[in-house]
Amino acid sequence: MNALPPGTLLQLMYVKERLRHIKPGCFVEIGPGAGDLSNLLLELGWQGTAFDLEAATIKKLQSRFSTEIAQGRYRPVLGDWLQTGSDMTADLVVSCMVIEHLDDEGEQAFVERARSTLMSGGRMITLVPASPAHWGIEDEIAGHFRRYTADSAQSLLAKAGWTIDHIAGLTFPVSNLLFPVSNWLVRRSEANKLTLSMTERTKQSGNRDVPMKTHFPNLLGLVLNPVVLYPMHLLQRLFSRSDRAMVLYVEAHPDSVR
Repeated sequence: MNALPPGTLLQLMYVKERLRHIKPGCFVEIGPGAGDLSNLLLELGWQGTAFDLEAATIKKLQSRFSTEIAQGRYRPVLGDWLQTGSDMTADLVVSCMVIEHLDDEGEQAFVERARSTLMSGGRMITLVPASPAHWGIEDEIAGHFRRYTADSAQSLLAKAGWTIDHIAGLTFPVSNLLFPVSNWLVRRSEANKLTLSMTERTKQSGNRDVPMKTHFPNLLGLVLNPVVLYPMHLLQRLFSRSDRAMVLYVEAHPDSVR
């Protein structure tokens, strides 16, 4: 049984709830990492394309989704989504832990590119690190520029002409309780990455190897699974307005498409 980190599981459980209300169509994912969000979308009947800057990440996606690729339902692309041609369209633009890697200019370019990609009635779903009070070593080694608040996300999208349909803080209090241990594990395993450029840290952030942080023994899948963590899922929903939640889910649509 494949064991995912508890925070990742809680995020996927929340996204799955939201996607149940959306008719499957075509998606574009930016920064797919190990492909867990892509996998959820494919399981729910979506088809799409995933962009990543790191060749090793694309190679792993090609292996994991070989069947879906052969069926024409999924296409991993090595490259910068912001620099690709503008003719690609989708019903959903989705990203998880991506926008925080962009400087202010790149952040605005991301939002504008999402607008130009979305078809009429389409939407963007993004998950970003939240609670600036929890800035830590992981933000540094991953090449983050910021952590978000509900207000800063609202301000970014409102200025760009978007309407937020749904926003929620996730993983509270699980991630908060694990935060000190998480920082220790990351510092022990990845402190050497602080010497890398911001671009290189970003490229490596989707392909990390931190025991008991980014991956777990398969045996722990007996407890690290949606069934066992369902009470924690109910708890994160209960505290979805907490400004201490360390992940922010944002679902929005542009007021107009181009």
